[in-house]
Amino acid sequence: MALLEGKTGIVFGVANKRSIAWAIAQALSREGMRLAFTYQGERLKANVEALSSTIPGSLLLQCDVTNDAEVDAVYAEVDREFGRLDALLHSVAFAPKNDLENDFVNTSRDGFKLAHDISAYSLVGLTRAAMPLFDKSGGGSILALTYYGAEKVVEGYNLMGVAKASLEASVRYLAANLGPKNIRVNAISAGPVNTLAARGIKGFTDMLKHHAERAPLRRNVELDEIGSAGLFLLSNMSSAITGEIMFVDCGYNVVGL
Repeated sequence: MALLEGKTGIVFGVANKRSIAWAIAQALSREGMRLAFTYQGERLKANVEALSSTIPGSLLLQCDVTNDAEVDAVYAEVDREFGRLDALLHSVAFAPKNDLENDFVNTSRDGFKLAHDISAYSLVGLTRAAMPLFDKSGGGSILALTYYGAEKVVEGYNLMGVAKASLEASVRYLAANLGPKNIRVNAISAGPVNTLAARGIKGFTDMLKHHAERAPLRRNVELDEIGSAGLFLLSNMSSAITGEIMFVDCGYNVVGL
């Protein structure tokens, strides 16, 4: 029997085949988990629809994570189709281009609010709305995606680094809140990979090169390696792990000078 046979999950944030969320979703599906995927707006629908159609028994649902009514509608549909929920993957982040590229000191008030709403608060809102479905499963696992720029200053990451720091703190507080309900909350801090979101970071190509030169494994992380780590954290293999930020970055985070 597959590791996740009979389990169900929902994936927020697949954009295309290079998305980290898609790599994790493929790993979950290979082990038997039935998945629901969400997309925001018609611009992304075609990509997500094409990918999700390759996953047996999957659902495709529209969801703007800043709209509570849409979030509730998504979970209502998951309840009707799945009747329970075992896993939630949060791969949602956004910052206005000007605020991402400008020095952090020049961050706009509106940009700061929007980046934190989408990149950090959405984890709280999506988790809270999912709790009745997790209760039906007797617990579950939640996974968010972050980056080293939440801990250390990374040139070009700016506002997103601050939003990811908020996300990481949210992971810890949610883990403490939900542990008694047997709901675990963790995050993966992946090394740089060539995703749609990453290409919006100024100097990203140089970042990849620097990482490969400095990381102990002397290379960049592969998407399927992050997928395997996601499978671990969203399965019972990690049943005693919660509130953690797991680095999947070829060891880059341990290097000093």
